[in-house]
Amino acid sequence: MDPGDPLPRQVLPAADGWGTYFDLYAPYTALILLLLTLAGLVSASEAAFFSLSPDDRAFCRDSMQADDKRIATLLERPKRLLASLVIFNNLLNIAIVVIVTYLTWEITRISSESGWILSATALATTVAIVLFGEIVPKVYASQNNLIVARKTAPLAQLGLAVFRPLAMMLVNLSNQIDKRIQRKGYKLSVEELSQAVELTGANATVEEKEILKGIVNFSNLTARQVMRARLDISAVSDDLSFSELLAQINASGYSRVPVYGESLDEIDGILYIKDLLPHIHADDSFHWQSLLRPAFFIPENKKVDDLLQDFQKRRVHIAIVVDEYGGTRGLVTLEDIIEEIFGDINDEFDDEDPMGYRREDDQTVIFEGKMSLTDVCRVLNVDPTTFEDAQGDSESLGGLLLELFSRLPKSGDETTYNGFQFQVLSADDKRINEVRVRKKDVVKETEG
Repeated sequence: MDPGDPLPRQVLPAADGWGTYFDLYAPYTALILLLLTLAGLVSASEAAFFSLSPDDRAFCRDSMQADDKRIATLLERPKRLLASLVIFNNLLNIAIVVIVTYLTWEITRISSESGWILSATALATTVAIVLFGEIVPKVYASQNNLIVARKTAPLAQLGLAVFRPLAMMLVNLSNQIDKRIQRKGYKLSVEELSQAVELTGANATVEEKEILKGIVNFSNLTARQVMRARLDISAVSDDLSFSELLAQINASGYSRVPVYGESLDEIDGILYIKDLLPHIHADDSFHWQSLLRPAFFIPENKKVDDLLQDFQKRRVHIAIVVDEYGGTRGLVTLEDIIEEIFGDINDEFDDEDPMGYRREDDQTVIFEGKMSLTDVCRVLNVDPTTFEDAQGDSESLGGLLLELFSRLPKSGDETTYNGFQFQVLSADDKRINEVRVRKKDVVKETEG
């Protein structure tokens, strides 16, 4: 070789140079494997914590084990925990990529094939991170979530502590984005949804439309709007003898009866008639009060959809509605809630005639004064808020007329409101018994 010729490029080190390379880059290799292991553990922790079922979370909250308590504590703020784990995992992955890229560049910088080697190394690193840092840990953690959560809870706790400021910033930023998106979203009122039902239900039957409207209005109804009023509650006193109790139960025809003390404001419990069957032949000495089950009390403003969920959880079918002073205002049953969607449900013991009203023609209906305004609006096929501005605190048709007249009307008294004419057909010194309701445009045509 001529002394003036350039030195040839050397792709690989000489045989005696491998020991030097090993000494230089072995610590980096060990660090890469450690970071990949940590990334896999963080991914497993994320999958384990956020795949726990409600029962698992409840178990951790009630457990006396330190690991379970730690899991429950970490899940108290799930958004912050998720943000911390995501930050932790991404930083580990970035560190792996940076170190691998540096090592590859150092080893191949004197090679003419360095571009291809860098590309192949990047692909291999990506596959390793996705496979061993994401897929495998998350699949395993999802199948063994509680076990993995216990093992990785200290690591998650460390990540939450170290990345707390950054995690809080990301959570606040995401909350702001959620609020902005929500403002720009579509907000439909119940009336608009009802109109949509009319427009899209061209091929639907009348019954199907009524069910759809019931579903639309369901979430806005309160217990006060669907309850059976205090005067209509069929209850028994707790001082009745067993024979007197059986006589009242036979007369009422109900399968569940509230039992009260001195007055209806003191409900002692609910008597299930099926609990009496084994004792049907007992004499008056039988202490039937021992069969009472606890009553479920709810406020007047409780939403009906929430009440339905409570019925499912508690496995009860009846609730006592109380006012702000604890007095009994009414009673709601599961049947009352279902009827708000599907309409009146009559069993073999109900009268065949619709309870509470009868039609004279398509535009005129005669209602009982005690009928709820929600049912009146449903029968008249108008929006449930039609009489909202005039009804005040009342929930019945009789209460609405008391507000409109500002007195107890007499038979024959008439008034109009919001396109309807109300004529009192029957009333006494205490209540309004029957009311004729007619659409105002029909009245004008008749007068003309």
